[in-house]
Amino acid sequence: MQKSAIVSGAGGALGRVIVKKLLAEGYHVSALYHSGDHEPSENFTAYKVNLLDEAQTEETVTSIFKQRTEVQVLICTAGGFAMGDIEHTTSSAIQQQIDLNFKTTYHLVRPVYTRMKNQGAGRIFITGSKSALNPETGTQTLAYTLSKAMLINLATILNADNRHKVITTVIAPSIIDTKANREAMPDADYSRWVTPEQIAEIIAFYASEKSEILREPVLKAFHLT
Repeated sequence: MQKSAIVSGAGGALGRVIVKKLLAEGYHVSALYHSGDHEPSENFTAYKVNLLDEAQTEETVTSIFKQRTEVQVLICTAGGFAMGDIEHTTSSAIQQQIDLNFKTTYHLVRPVYTRMKNQGAGRIFITGSKSALNPETGTQTLAYTLSKAMLINLATILNADNRHKVITTVIAPSIIDTKANREAMPDADYSRWVTPEQIAEIIAFYASEKSEILREPVLKAFHLT
């Protein structure tokens, strides 16, 4: 049976690469986009959905599972980033990052996780951050770091239910090497950054049968300095 995957943030720099990798691995990919028109193909179906809308996200998940019956992999890449230390971070700025990073993930994980439990197995991948693992490094990205820390806690809670073979893994990269990040940090050493292709390779491996016995809740992806 052909494996199926859902990828959120499929229009982003990371999401596009992950979609391409999964298609090359033989998956059918249900790609979630916030905007734009995307042509379906034999192994690719596009869905336009506002992940901040919980009801709309639930409807989209229901539609996907009706079409595919089972989904083996969910990869959440939708989110946002913001700079700011405590002096320049209001509570509304924190809420905005929680909306972009936590809510967009939770609204999708909740219905997919429930269906994966019913089908007896599944792999969920959530995009975290290095700063969420080491909060002392997040002094200049306070709101972003707090929102990503919520995702790590979510994965821990879901994995505490060992009765089901649904594994939630957080990919915690350092800075991802994207065009937007290069433009924002033109003087940085890009060789120390993690590429979208490297993250896609990690996910493809952990989603495969080769890693079915692995239960690592957080995968740290960054170069040693």
